[in-house]
This record gives sequence, structure tokens and C-alpha cells, in this order.
Amino acid sequence: MILRAFVVLCCVASSLALYSSSDDVIALTTANFDKTVLKSDEIWVVEFYAPFCGHCRNLVPEYRKAATALKGVIKVGGINCEEEQSLCGQHGVRGYPTIKIFGQNKRSPVDYNGQRTAKDIAESALAEAKKKIKNVLGGGGGSSSNSDSGSSSGSKDDVIELTDANFDKLVLQSEDTWLVEFYAPWCGHCKNLAPHWAKAATELKGKVKLGAVDATVHQVKASQFGVQGYPTIKYFPGGSKDRNSAEDYDGGRTSSDIVNWALEKYSDNIPAPELVQLTSEKVARDTCESKPLCVVSVLPHILDCDAACRNRYLGILRSMGEKYKKKQWGWLWTEGGAQLELEATLDIGGFGYPAMAVVNLKKMKYSLLRGSFSEEGINEFLRDLSYGRGHTAPVKGAELPKIHTIEAWDGKDGQLPEEEEIDLSDVDLDEKDEL
Repeated sequence: MILRAFVVLCCVASSLALYSSSDDVIALTTANFDKTVLKSDEIWVVEFYAPFCGHCRNLVPEYRKAATALKGVIKVGGINCEEEQSLCGQHGVRGYPTIKIFGQNKRSPVDYNGQRTAKDIAESALAEAKKKIKNVLGGGGGSSSNSDSGSSSGSKDDVIELTDANFDKLVLQSEDTWLVEFYAPWCGHCKNLAPHWAKAATELKGKVKLGAVDATVHQVKASQFGVQGYPTIKYFPGGSKDRNSAEDYDGGRTSSDIVNWALEKYSDNIPAPELVQLTSEKVARDTCESKPLCVVSVLPHILDCDAACRNRYLGILRSMGEKYKKKQWGWLWTEGGAQLELEATLDIGGFGYPAMAVVNLKKMKYSLLRGSFSEEGINEFLRDLSYGRGHTAPVKGAELPKIHTIEAWDGKDGQLPEEEEIDLSDVDLDEKDEL
């Protein structure tokens, strides 16, 4: 009986927390960790401990002292890993005590490897606070080894947190293009990727969404997509999709690698630009105002080039639009004589139709097609422009001319105006003689 009581007493004692509610060390559990630490703005120092651990018990007075010194400045917490085994496992705890500092990027806490004194723990925590302040003020503060040389940092707020509960709605049931990282908080490669992932998310904003799934917590989705190592990155194309739409990401791990890979995929899935007839100023603005370049073609008048002839030219332009769709240019066409002020401003028409000019509306510069109006000639012209080559000239007056409102082409051949017939029965003899 005495032996049994001793064993029970030891077991109970071993599960007791090392810190009480009267200490400045805050007790953290699975129930409150995400809300209290991960979703907070404060810097946190967190000790993962086990009550039976001798080193943990030796640390108690110094850790309490550090918590008191940092009170009101930095939060200090403790997790009893005997009671919170899942939470400790999620953060890669392999031994006791393990101390982590949750700073600017809560997904990538810093492992504390300094001396186990109140002074050293407090100084390391304050150093992380300084990094956060510098980052907010634009002074950097992140590890240079985790960022691209000479590049600005991204915002972790642009990385969307995905869970088992919201994944289908946000990713699979949306029309958006996604890159999704499945990570583990304790994974070193994931920590190295984190700043690059945040920067890429910022640069790709408006085109490709970047999300992150803690695969150690949201295991249903990790299992569905066959995640076996960390980090695992999956690509989900835009438009309708299901679980089978996911593709493996096979690019590099720097922000520039991620951005270039994503843009290549994004461009492959975007439709060819619409070839629009220039019928009003509104059409011109809607088609080209937000584009880096605008391709303007002037085709022969419908009386000089029938419907079949015009459609051949339009087919060439649509083919070129498909070829250069990744550039996201605007494409306009009009017929000779319909927008004379525009022709004069861009020097189009002096050597006949069809003709083409490419306009940079931001810089108010343009370049003329000097070669043949054919797939080969236009491709060579646009290719040179896309590489920054080719002769450019300033737009006259540094502004576009008046655009006239005209009727859209009906797709038919042109018709000569009918001559008005004169009824001679109502005309007197003198008038007849004049006629």
C-alpha cells in the first residue's frame, strides 16, 4: 500500500506545472496557444518543459526572474509538455527545456540557444523586439540569408492562413489561382522559406494567391493532397477546380523563383486579349489605359478591303494577341479614315494601310511597324519591343487626340451609297435644259 501510494504521489507530482498563477509566467495550452500567442501582436518567449526534467526545475527561478523583468514589454509563457504533448510535438520539441521566441513571424519562431540566465533570456527577447520595430519602420531587421539580395521584404499578412475548415471554400470553390504551402512549425526548411513566401505573396497580390497550411494541425487536407514532407507546395490553377486539379510545385525556394514560376503558370491559363474595334474614347480607355502597351492597327477601308480581306487581317492580329498574351497588352483596331486625328498623331497612313503603332500611354511614346503587316513582320516588330529594342518617338502634344464615336463594323462587305434618282416629270423645260 505504501509503495502504491508512493507511485501515485510521484505520478501526480510529475504532472504538476512548474509555474503557478502567482508567477509572471503565463500558462499556455493547446486551447489558448493560437489565440494568445500566434494571433497576437506581442513578442512571446515560450518555454516547453516537463515537470520531471531536472534542467527545467533548475531553470525555474531564472525564468521567473526574466518574466518579471520583461513584464509589460514582452510576454513570457510556459507549456507543460506532459499535458500538452500534441502542442509540443507541433513545434518540434525534442528535449527539455526548449525555449522559443515568437517574434515578427509567428510561423517561424527563433530557437533560443543562449545561457539559461534571466539576463540572457531577456536580452534575446529584446533583440527580437528591436527587429520587429526596425521592420515596421522600414529598416529591415530580418536575417539577410533569408531574403533576396537588394530586395524589399513582403508582408506575412499577404499569406492567407488555410485550414481544414476553410480550404475548400477559399481554394477549390474559387476562381482564383493559388499556391499553397503545407508546412510544419518545427521544420527548418519551412522557416527558411517563410520570408520568401511572404515576399512572393506581396509581389503576386492580385494575380496569384499564396496560402499556408499547418499540416501538423490540419491533417485532413495534408492527407488529401499526399503531403509527406515539409514544406510541400501545391499549385491550383484559376477557374473551376477540384482536388485532382492540384499540381506539384517544382521551382526554386527564393521569392523571385516563386514569383517567376507562378507568373508563368498564371500566364499560361489567362485567355488571349480581346481585339477591340476603336469606336469611342471610352473603348480606348477601357482597353488600354491600364495596360503597359497598346497595339493600335489601322486596316484598309471596307470598300478597299471586303469582309473576307478584313477578317484575314483580324485573324493575324488575334494570332499575335494569343502569342503575346503574357504581356497583357491592349489591342485596338480601326479602319482608315475613321480616326484621322489619331492617325496624324501616330504618323499612321502615310505609307498606306494596313498599318500598326504600339503606344506606351504612361510614357506617351509610340513605335511604328515598318515591316510587313504579316504574322512574321508583326511578330518581329513586337518581339523587338518586348526586349526593349526598336525606335520610339514621343506622342505629339504628349496626349492622345480626340477619339470619334462611330458605329461598329457589322461584319459585312461595304456598300457604296446609292445615288438619288431625280423625277423629271416635275421639272419645267428651262430646268431640264440646265440638267
